[in-house]
Amino acid sequence: QVQLVESGGGLVQPGGSLRLSCAASSNLFKVSGMQWYRQPPGKQRELVATIFTGGDTKYSDSVRGRFIVSRDNTNFTLYLQMNSLKPEDTAVYYCHSMVFNSWGQGTQVTVSS
Repeated sequence: QVQLVESGGGLVQPGGSLRLSCAASSNLFKVSGMQWYRQPPGKQRELVATIFTGGDTKYSDSVRGRFIVSRDNTNFTLYLQMNSLKPEDTAVYYCHSMVFNSWGQGTQVTVSS
């Protein structure tokens, strides 16, 4: 199993940037594709970005060109660089391990002036 802990959320103005981190508890992180999901207020959780073990990435249409997912297998950490943030990006963001089906506790991102 692998445990996940997100960090880096906060309040940011529209057009700003944030970088989220997701720290994994073990080197089992390296064998799993990883994902970022988000859950806006009152809505269902949705997939935002995926990064596979080989480094290939996929993005939802709503964030493509603005968000960048990356991973550091040496430090067992997943990242989400979020640029040009919009109010509709406001949500709780979660990281997810595809192999172990593990979830973090989530980190709140609020985009507001």
